[in-house]
Amino acid sequence: MINDIKKDAEHRMKKAVEALVHNFTRIRTGRAHPSILDGITVNYYGTETPLSQLANINIEDARTLSISPWERAIVPEIEKAIMRADLGINPSTNNGLIRLPLPMLTEETRKVFIKQAKAEAESGRVAVRNVRRDVLTDVKNLLKDKAISEDDDRRAQDDIQKITDRFIAEVDKTLAAKEVDLMAV
Repeated sequence: MINDIKKDAEHRMKKAVEALVHNFTRIRTGRAHPSILDGITVNYYGTETPLSQLANINIEDARTLSISPWERAIVPEIEKAIMRADLGINPSTNNGLIRLPLPMLTEETRKVFIKQAKAEAESGRVAVRNVRRDVLTDVKNLLKDKAISEDDDRRAQDDIQKITDRFIAEVDKTLAAKEVDLMAV
């Protein structure tokens, strides 16, 4: 019973860290990467559709992304969606191909992105701690129902804290890697 609770906690904490890693991919570094465009939706015949479903996104060089839409008629809508996303990128269109030249990151923008990464990491830590709180509540309920002994309760709390500490350290390690990535010129 307690092992199931610990496995569930570990699984949910792992999901929280994966969500953090996914959120980090949206924070732009100095290099071009298609994940920068994740989350951009385009109005396609009245339906908000992810950009990746409407076009082929390629890395042209280290600082340029190219988007080749499946239909030429959708090019203006894609441009509007990119501008609405407020990524600090201005699209340029040539013959149905949209190019996104990524500007060099200044020291100021790097610091803003690091601040954003730290906020995302803190959200990840909070998510891990919320899982810990939920799981400890489950363990306390088992103790209250006399399904486990006080010794089992104490051991479970210690094990859950160790799992939590491991995932918090993973969040910190991921943040440190992102900071290094952002500060690389």
